[in-house]
Amino acid sequence: MALMRCSNCGFENPAGMKFCGKCRNPLGLICPNCGFENPASFAFCGQCGTALGTPAVPKRPDRSEIRVSETPVSENFDGERKTVTALFADIKGSME
Repeated sequence: MALMRCSNCGFENPAGMKFCGKCRNPLGLICPNCGFENPASFAFCGQCGTALGTPAVPKRPDRSEIRVSETPVSENFDGERKTVTALFADIKGSME
């Protein structure tokens, strides 16, 4: 986890903060590899190239967000259903 140490007062803030929670000073990211202080918007250290912070992980939908309708299937569809057949053929030498 990247440290968000304030260069003004030395207070250690949680990762992702843009301002110090103690003195309101704008924060930079301290590189865990070389100790260089980078601007808060950097994803990689400007001095050594080490990744800063943790990458954002997309949120997976929770099972509670899935809703099951009580109406019959035929009433749920506005369009029509069609059967589709797809054919793929790879003939030797045809792409030359």
